[in-house]
Amino acid sequence: MSTRKKKFYITTAIDYVNAKPHIGHALEKIQADVVARFHRRRGEDVFFLTGADEHGVKIVRAADAAKKPVADFVDEQSGHFRQLRTLLNLSWNDFIRTSDQKRHWPGAQALWMKLHEAGDLYKKKYRGLYCVGHEAFVTEKDLTDGKCRDHQKAPEAVEEENWFFRLSKYAREIESRIKNQELRIIPETRKNEILSLFESGLEDVSFSRPRKDLSWGIPVPNDPEHTMYVWCDALANYITAIGYGSEDLKFEDLWPADAHIIGKDILRFHAAIWPGMLLSVRLPLPKSIFVHGFITVDGEKMSKTIGNVIDPAELVKKYSSTGSPRAARDAVRYYLLREIPSGEDGDFSYKKFEDRYNGDLANGIGNLIARVATLGERVSPLHYKKDMVPIEEDFKALEAEVRAEYEASLEKFRFNDTLGSVWRLVGATDKYINDTKPWSIKEKGKITPIIASTCYRIDVICELLEPFLPETAEKIKERIAFDDGEIKIKKGNTLFPRLK
Repeated sequence: MSTRKKKFYITTAIDYVNAKPHIGHALEKIQADVVARFHRRRGEDVFFLTGADEHGVKIVRAADAAKKPVADFVDEQSGHFRQLRTLLNLSWNDFIRTSDQKRHWPGAQALWMKLHEAGDLYKKKYRGLYCVGHEAFVTEKDLTDGKCRDHQKAPEAVEEENWFFRLSKYAREIESRIKNQELRIIPETRKNEILSLFESGLEDVSFSRPRKDLSWGIPVPNDPEHTMYVWCDALANYITAIGYGSEDLKFEDLWPADAHIIGKDILRFHAAIWPGMLLSVRLPLPKSIFVHGFITVDGEKMSKTIGNVIDPAELVKKYSSTGSPRAARDAVRYYLLREIPSGEDGDFSYKKFEDRYNGDLANGIGNLIARVATLGERVSPLHYKKDMVPIEEDFKALEAEVRAEYEASLEKFRFNDTLGSVWRLVGATDKYINDTKPWSIKEKGKITPIIASTCYRIDVICELLEPFLPETAEKIKERIAFDDGEIKIKKGNTLFPRLK
């Protein structure tokens, strides 16, 4: 009988590196990190992929504006995205770059040739409206007052001969796979949105640009006068990073992806074009696509022009002034996961951030741990194994209820609801301390079972909190630990120093 672990393969979208990361990028990475950590805790063999999309017209123009060679520009910009790993305590396994000629290019070109061999690539002259912001051709119905809704700029009229992918050939099959949940789109509103697209049919999509107009990119393997367009280049990262087009057996072990986590602006590309490509080359479709919304700032769209773009590095730095970079990192994670409704748009403001920090973290979990450590240190160690701690029936029932909510919410990527469930335990444990008043009890024999029961509750909270606030969970375990038949308790520094 095989003892091999169950695999779980999760990806984020690869980020376009024409500018530094903002909190929208941070949100997506943190969400994926929570899911990856949750599945690792289940004992699964998790592979968590992220990366950088480094080709295209926008990149070339951004490099020109910065007066830097394109290769140097993408190296520098990708570095900012890599730094999110340390900045936000992320646990990805790999970071793929589309400019990587050893790891990415061979697989992307192999995918192109498979599409060609399937008869699904053809060449034709085309005149259309090209949105540089989307790196995509758009139609009049995609515009408002002649401008792209997302980028607020008029598209450029382009006429050229390109390679096209026969997406229309696979429209009904993709629609069927989505409807029967073989490819889950979460939340339901996004599923309905993509299904409405199929009602009018899918058009074939441009898959190349003339190399004379775009030399920064992967050459089309059977037509060096053309550069592979973003779809066969960027989308391919999900398979090239795990060895597609090479002899790396990791691909066979990991594909299909269990979850793609993406923003709502690229839903069509991931839920229509990508499945079409996979069907063409006879590869399994990903199992699920979770789609998050956008983050506004004080109710306004983030914009360089307005000057309201929130840099996650600056945000962590600002709140590290409390003397605790760890607290700042986990506070940013907490805010984005709790305050931003999963699958919907959400808003950031410094006031909301500080209210959440002081209310839920400093006065909530932070104060709870400080109370328990202070009360428990004077009777530590307590001689209890975890399964022998006396637990009240009402808490056992609440724990079972919260664990069920927790699992169900995470299965649907509802991060804010999941944390809300954990905070039910925080509130219940605070109430238990207030009701039992252990500080007023002098006899050690009467106080120890109360402290032991409280420590059990903290241990449950810590376990459930770990995927969300990993450093906080680690600090809690250092202060309240079940160790070889004993509960060891000690005071420490404040987990979340209150913001003034």
